[in-house]
Amino acid sequence: MRQLMLIAPLLLPILFWAWYHYYKDRHQPEPLANLAISLLLGVGSFFLGKLGYELMGLLGLRFDAYELAAENLVGLFVYATLVIGGIEETAKLIPFLVVVLRFKAFDENLDGIIYASFIALGFAAAENIHYMEFLSSDELIYRGFAGPLVHIVFASVWGYYVGINHLAGQPVALVAFVAVTAAALLHGVYDFLVIAFPMTALPLAAALIAGVWVWRLVLIRRLNRADGHII
Repeated sequence: MRQLMLIAPLLLPILFWAWYHYYKDRHQPEPLANLAISLLLGVGSFFLGKLGYELMGLLGLRFDAYELAAENLVGLFVYATLVIGGIEETAKLIPFLVVVLRFKAFDENLDGIIYASFIALGFAAAENIHYMEFLSSDELIYRGFAGPLVHIVFASVWGYYVGINHLAGQPVALVAFVAVTAAALLHGVYDFLVIAFPMTALPLAAALIAGVWVWRLVLIRRLNRADGHII
């Protein structure tokens, strides 16, 4: 029962955001099987990210972010953007490129955001469960709320731009690199703020997430209008 009480705050937000994105895609909803596969791909991408961190360790490039926050803020910024943001956004992007773009149901510009968001939710679910043993109950609740949202907004950046290029029949390699770099930078800046200045910079970190979320909301509404379904 105690385990259930601990895991509920981590998984309930995942279910809520899954329902939210399915609802937003009401014009031509994606097959539930595809969404479930994307969620599982996101879980797998978490372990792919772990492999990336282990590789950084073998290269002597893995550091404790909180130690860097205390000793070297410039080093933390570089580490957050290039390693944390770079590894995690790339890990989520890879199954999107390899598997999701091959779905026959991937036929609308909104689909890139939807599928990327489900991959992000899978990643966030696995990440949250991984951190259960290290965090207090209050920290688990915060992570359960913030983790999925953070991963969704950054994944939407590369999900949208790669998706529209794919549907236009254009090569996606260059746009994928640029978009995932932008997402990694945003992700890294967010992590830098919450790690280096957990209290004083929290409004800035929240404003960053809110800004990308507003861009996303406007974009989703515009895409739904273009498809003839206003939400």
